[in-house]
Amino acid sequence: MRFFAARTGSPAEAEDLVQELYIKVTTVDGEIANHGAYLFRLASNLMLDRARQARRSGARDTAYRAATVETAGGEDIADSPSAEAALAARQRLARLTARLETLPDKTREAFRLHKFEGLSHAETAQRMGVSRSAVEKYVSAALKHLLEVGE
Repeated sequence: MRFFAARTGSPAEAEDLVQELYIKVTTVDGEIANHGAYLFRLASNLMLDRARQARRSGARDTAYRAATVETAGGEDIADSPSAEAALAARQRLARLTARLETLPDKTREAFRLHKFEGLSHAETAQRMGVSRSAVEKYVSAALKHLLEVGE
């Protein structure tokens, strides 16, 4: 315990290492010429393994954090909107949805196919049986109509 505690600085980690050392020692088959040297070598190797594992874990955590957390001025930026922003977005979506329902049928259908289902203007025109320019006009009219909600 003293060996591990002196090197790790943590009594809890020292206890964990002693338990690991005990498990390794009890599974040894064969004769050991110098028991003390064997224990100290095994203990040193356990600490090295722990240090390597901590270093790899730290590098992995740092890489993950760099890839997923936005920072500005050294401070983390929350990646989720505030409750107020979420509520405002839901209210705006409800207004847009209601406004979408007031569009003429062909305009609403062209907008839905193009924007929600991701069809191109040509694919939307083919599906609706109208010209591509008609679809462009429908989508443009729908966007203009929906943008009036934000005003």
